[in-house]
Amino acid sequence: MAEELPWPQVPIGNKNHANAAVVIIGGGISGMCVAIDLLKRNKCRNFIILEKSAAYLQRVAQKFQLLQHFRFNTSVVDAKWDEGAHKWKVHVKTVPGGKQAEYNPDYEIKADFLVSAVGQLNVPQWPEIPGVETFKGKKMHSARWDWSYDLADKKTALVGNGCTAVQILPEIAKVAKHVTVFQRTPNWVVPRLDAPVSATWRNIYRYVPGVMARKRAAIMDFKELAYAFVASADSDVSKMFTSMSKEMLRNQLPNRPDLHEKLIPKYQLGCKRIISSDDYFPALGQDNVTLETRPIDHIEGNSVKVFGSNGEIVSAQDNYDLLVCATGFKTVDVMHPIQLYGKNGRHIGDVWKDGAKAYYGITVEDMPNFGMLYGPNTNLGHNSIILMIEAQSRYINGLITPVLEARNRGRALSLTPKKERVEAYNAQIQEELQHSTFNDPNCQSWYKNEKGVITNNWSRTVVEYQKMVEDVNFEDFVVEGSGRDEAERRKTIHVGRVREESSVSDRTLLIGAVSTAAVVGGWFLRNSRYLQRIRPR
Repeated sequence: MAEELPWPQVPIGNKNHANAAVVIIGGGISGMCVAIDLLKRNKCRNFIILEKSAAYLQRVAQKFQLLQHFRFNTSVVDAKWDEGAHKWKVHVKTVPGGKQAEYNPDYEIKADFLVSAVGQLNVPQWPEIPGVETFKGKKMHSARWDWSYDLADKKTALVGNGCTAVQILPEIAKVAKHVTVFQRTPNWVVPRLDAPVSATWRNIYRYVPGVMARKRAAIMDFKELAYAFVASADSDVSKMFTSMSKEMLRNQLPNRPDLHEKLIPKYQLGCKRIISSDDYFPALGQDNVTLETRPIDHIEGNSVKVFGSNGEIVSAQDNYDLLVCATGFKTVDVMHPIQLYGKNGRHIGDVWKDGAKAYYGITVEDMPNFGMLYGPNTNLGHNSIILMIEAQSRYINGLITPVLEARNRGRALSLTPKKERVEAYNAQIQEELQHSTFNDPNCQSWYKNEKGVITNNWSRTVVEYQKMVEDVNFEDFVVEGSGRDEAERRKTIHVGRVREESSVSDRTLLIGAVSTAAVVGGWFLRNSRYLQRIRPR
């Protein structure tokens, strides 16, 4: 029975509906990663996952029995730190129309530790174009796609040419009557090299020990090598990617020199996100696709008005059926729209008035017992963000451990990053970023805030980040509460890291392959007579 389990292994039930050891805001990849680590590392099931939508990672949720911890259609209004109780008071609202909203439209949850897994790419950024609100046809944002709308034979205006637009265009161009792509600034596009995996290689990956791990490690090694374009625009890697992009453009659009000049950026590779695609350039070359590079002035009725060559206002085309805004997200508003109040009621907006910042991108000044994933300066331009999330989840669980242990002894504990550590860390990161390609003055990107401060990106490699956060050092924190003695004596908690880079040599891999071949060959020899008997004639 659940009631017989020791705390915090007891799941949240009706009796403790509004009390939890840990509250996780967001049920996507980051939130589930923290939840899984809570189970594995802290043997904790006394947590709640608050999700304003539905969980899209169903197989993961079912595998780790996470669905019982979810409260769907629930949004967080604000969270306030209670100094006396050493707990967070999380004010939540349920979506109107549901059964729960009828009797419990909003309520408060008390938690020993609060985790933000809301990410940076979830709130759509609509373009600031006059008249976009009054467009007369169908309008949708790429992050809020209406799958019920039939794209066939529609005249479509696609505003934006970033990563999302590059994925959308080749698909809608297959069925649309015409598509106009409105490009403000070109992007560096490199080959994706996406191709089917043959049956032979699928079997090798499945049955030969070490091959799949080696393949994955090789991808990791290449991605980490690609960091060189972030460190220097003059690096060999940067020159290689630049050459690849230009060569692909010439090969895929050999008869469209008019597009070449429009599609080659004037800024350093890496300043904006590099895009991987094999089919974007060919889509732009289709007869039913037009690349529009004249600046948009406004939207009027079903038309998009642009500046002509002499400054006059003209229609790019008339009578668009569909307006697709592939214009990204409110990326610099970390934690948006949640209101957080920490020590002495200090609002997180005050902490971040000069730009979002955090210690290791995880913990925030004056915010006790709080951790965030995909926080300030943890985004990447060269590798997978999931690698960063996994490292952050381990670190956060390392912070949670002494808090749970203190409560288990009937005591309270709070951990707040020291201001001087936060300041020193961020000063160092910003200094490094000033010399990176992210800081190229010739382009603007979502990596920077309105003051030009790079608040999103990490300045080094993934492996360097993983090594940096594989130990929780309690000397970096202000430790308070009746349970602080034990935490202070402990000094550090080693949480380790997931090693993705090469660890198996080619020689070891070869030995594994030979061994497997020997085993399989021996089996066939031993069973040859049996195989002959069952072979069809």
